[in-house]
Amino acid sequence: MSRYWSELVKTLTPYVPGEQPQQAGLVKLNTNESPYPPSPAVMAAVAETSNDSLRRYPDPQCVELRSVFAQQHGLSLDQVFVGNGSDEVLALTFLALLKHDRPLYFPDITYSFYHVWAQLCQIEYRTVPLAKDFTVPSTAFPADSGGVILPNPNAPTGIFLPLPQVRTLLGRCRGAVVVIDEAYVDFGGESATSLIDEFDNLLVIQTLSKSRSLAGLRVGFAAGQPHLIEALDRVKNSFNSYPVDAIAQRAATAALRDDVYYQGCIERIVSARTVLETQLRELGFAVLPSAANFLMVTHPERSAEALFDHLRQHNVLVRYFDKPRIDGYLRISVGTPDECEAVIAALRLLS
Repeated sequence: MSRYWSELVKTLTPYVPGEQPQQAGLVKLNTNESPYPPSPAVMAAVAETSNDSLRRYPDPQCVELRSVFAQQHGLSLDQVFVGNGSDEVLALTFLALLKHDRPLYFPDITYSFYHVWAQLCQIEYRTVPLAKDFTVPSTAFPADSGGVILPNPNAPTGIFLPLPQVRTLLGRCRGAVVVIDEAYVDFGGESATSLIDEFDNLLVIQTLSKSRSLAGLRVGFAAGQPHLIEALDRVKNSFNSYPVDAIAQRAATAALRDDVYYQGCIERIVSARTVLETQLRELGFAVLPSAANFLMVTHPERSAEALFDHLRQHNVLVRYFDKPRIDGYLRISVGTPDECEAVIAALRLLS
């Protein structure tokens, strides 16, 4: 610890991202990346980027990209915000909309970055325990909360909270912003963007990292009524006016427009998820119902940590969380059929 550190830095416990190993031949199923490449239209957009696009600053308002997203979700341009990945959008949201005198609430088992952002932004927070079946109890969030945030589908469980329950939550917490983080919504959920015009306290956040195969590009969106978007713009423009570079804007726009390609990828992932779930159950695993591109699994006779080590020894990397309530589970990203078969083949060696 350096004497030059600020008092805030001394107190931080940073988020630990999933491992990004460099070794060849590893079946990497630990960070929920798409197993399929970006659309050819994306690669063409990157290749066709002009010299002038790099010599000049990018559009700080990302107008074309926001317009395409807005059109696809039945929104207006002033209801959409773009940032450098949904993590940046979330960080800006914590500062702009969730920092109040009353505590922020989120599930006790959820995206672990929420704890870090609350600490960084010096926001008091409380956690709401998931039910025994790991579902989100929407009526358990206090009506007088300073804000609510939750992924839907939740991470790392993959369980989806149906929109009628989201509606109940929004009505219950009318006095606070409710953030629905939809990183995995394309794999079996239903977006809450359809509720934006009805609820002025709803902010929906999405990403191109998962279903659009662009985790390496870093583009994320927020959607909500204009007064919420304005708050994000005010914080963004007080920090970095150009967070989304010219190449990212072109590539992301192409990705949104090539919906046919990506719907095909999503269908293949959902199909592989179904097969993988069936095979895991045949091996004695219990599998949580997933609307995401991963499965959360546990075995009644084998420790999750030992299973993680066994899979790693057989060149399969999954995610193990050494945390209360989920330390008996593994999270397995859905890969190609061959990658999923590698998981099953390694697990069958234990029989």
